[in-house]
Amino acid sequence: MSVFNTAELSTMLHDGVKLLPLALSDEQMAKMIAYLALLHKWNSVYNLTSVRDPKEMVKQHLLDSLSAAHAFKHAENILDVGSGGGLPGMILAICYPGKRISMIDTVNKKTAFLNQAKAELGLKNVTVYTGRVEALQVVEKFDVITSRAFSELCNFINWSGHLLADGGQFFAMKGVNPNEEIERMPNGWEVSSIEVLTVPGLAVERHMIYIKKA
Repeated sequence: MSVFNTAELSTMLHDGVKLLPLALSDEQMAKMIAYLALLHKWNSVYNLTSVRDPKEMVKQHLLDSLSAAHAFKHAENILDVGSGGGLPGMILAICYPGKRISMIDTVNKKTAFLNQAKAELGLKNVTVYTGRVEALQVVEKFDVITSRAFSELCNFINWSGHLLADGGQFFAMKGVNPNEEIERMPNGWEVSSIEVLTVPGLAVERHMIYIKKA
């Protein structure tokens, strides 16, 4: 198992955040490293992520999620679908303590980890659901529903569209620009914009696809 060097990883995170359109406190970044330490520890038993090296986790998990965090600035009630180990949901919860962040995953061990992380990090703004998003019912619908490498856009919209508030938007985090997926989107939905994201330290393509009712 790779060594988790908190000081080294903190420096990596601080250096990366300087390159993003985002202001985070030292306390928030410390909480993100604490979250990563939990993910790293649980991963040895629960296999929450295929990324094993803590330095790669900083880049591929923390900074990758943070590269899109600015987009959520005006959202209040956010759902992260297929959250897995909590990406981007946990990162958004730390970035925006005043916003309500919900996460859903079908895998019990993943949501058990999310609940443990919520408790250990003292995240009062987090709600965790276990189950299929298409079966989820909530009292108050979400103004933003997001996912990171969850499923094809068509499925993402069809399965979670009933949870989107009037005037709400889907924020789909994707790798390469998913032109073919966009063409297969269900009727009644349209892409309002596509933003190219840059992840510090990663030479990869990342896009945020903003989708609303047509």
